Amino acid sequence: KSIMPEWIQINSIEASPNDPATAYVAATMYKWDDYKPYLYKTTDYGKTWKKITNGIPSTTFTRVIREDPNKRGLLYAGTETGLYVSFDDGANWQSMQFNLPVVPITDLAIQKREEDLVAATQGRSFWIFDDLPLLHQMMGAGGMSAVKETRLFHPEDAYRMQGGGGVQLPPTATIGKNPPNGAVVYYSLKAKPTSDVVLEFLDSSGKSIQKFTAKAPGKQPSPAPSSSPNAQASPSPGASPAPGTAQVTTPPEEPQAPSGEESESFGGGARPPRPTTDVGLNRFVWNLRYADAVRFPGMILWGGDVRGPRVAPGNYQVRLTVDGKTFTESFAVKPDPRLTTTSADYAKQLEFGLRIRDKVTETHNAIIQIRDVRKQVDDLLKRIAGQPGFKTINDSASELKKKLAGVEESLYQTKNQSSQDPLNFPIRLNDKLASLTSVLSSADTAPTEQTYAVYDELVVQIDAQLAQLAQIMKTDVPAFNQLVRDQNIPAVTVKPPAAESKP
Repeated sequence: KSIMPEWIQINSIEASPNDPATAYVAATMYKWDDYKPYLYKTTDYGKTWKKITNGIPSTTFTRVIREDPNKRGLLYAGTETGLYVSFDDGANWQSMQFNLPVVPITDLAIQKREEDLVAATQGRSFWIFDDLPLLHQMMGAGGMSAVKETRLFHPEDAYRMQGGGGVQLPPTATIGKNPPNGAVVYYSLKAKPTSDVVLEFLDSSGKSIQKFTAKAPGKQPSPAPSSSPNAQASPSPGASPAPGTAQVTTPPEEPQAPSGEESESFGGGARPPRPTTDVGLNRFVWNLRYADAVRFPGMILWGGDVRGPRVAPGNYQVRLTVDGKTFTESFAVKPDPRLTTTSADYAKQLEFGLRIRDKVTETHNAIIQIRDVRKQVDDLLKRIAGQPGFKTINDSASELKKKLAGVEESLYQTKNQSSQDPLNFPIRLNDKLASLTSVLSSADTAPTEQTYAVYDELVVQIDAQLAQLAQIMKTDVPAFNQLVRDQNIPAVTVKPPAAESKP
């Protein structure tokens, strides 16, 4: 007895790419007002057939069925309302809709080498699911239930390509969206984490490249110890301060972590992404870059790019740390297959990119240091206004701030208040140096001799300013601190009570 209705329409026949005796059929009876799904399987060259529709709603008729060529028994079915997946050769089906709109799936194709699933829809264009390796791993761990445990999935190899990604599109956009440009990492969480979630990317030797952290829920950041997030309580060079005197301190000169705070900034980069901490499946895209150069609040650049350089093609690792557990997976970053760039050229580009980034960081840390010292001086002047010795201290402070401003204005265009201001005010040394990053990353090739020459010319000028700043911090700041101590400025100033108002 036939298990197929009479006059049923056969939409697709899929000969299994993994077993010559197996084939699948998708059929439909919607033209007879029968909207039930009809999927069939044979494992004996068509001698017998079995209906395989468990899990697909009885009102959802089927149009196409395909088997994954890289994973035997992993099936995909296109229906009138969306996409379904079976991890057990058709015995059970689950929705695979994700962000796919409710739309008829008229055909499916699988790119075997790159492991991508392409869906043709009726009226909503083509859609590509480029994460089939994730489904392959889920199949071996119980299907969709695999995300109910905390685990790090093995990332698919990434290609280092120019472009890709693109701007964030609104939900109503009617244009296609590029795939992410970078390494896509999937991980699942069994429960809401009680500690920080950390994703760290390392090279093949285990050296850290980038680290991204999501703070645990309810965890509050520690308050800043002083008026500036980079200020430290350690005294500046010279004698220890006497009790009751003011003290101008200098922030550390070590590179600071990027703050993510920036105003409108052309080429300045964006805030570093944070891993998500959702129960179930999470997705993170690493842009294949090293850590950014230091930014500072209000920074406005024109052509400058403070992003870290991209890694060279090779083998890398990703490490997930959550609630005391650590998971590690390896993956490869492959070069653009259309290029003939050598490993040596990639290495030269990376080395020079890191050198530029570190010099930009040193320059920006100097600006942060200048602003911190100037703020401490201004705060002191506000506090002692009207006190004996104010004029002497104010005159010395003005001279100190003038020297600091000279260095800052050479390193950064302080007149910039909006992204259009560089049209009126010329960019300074930091922007010129950061612009070399854009030049260097414009092509996957070794740096040109001109790029090296411009770098050397700019670094000579920057180093001259940094040396001048170091001299100010070594001599002028301690001299100012000594002057304040000599004036015996009280630590606490008692103001006279306000006169009572008469009725």
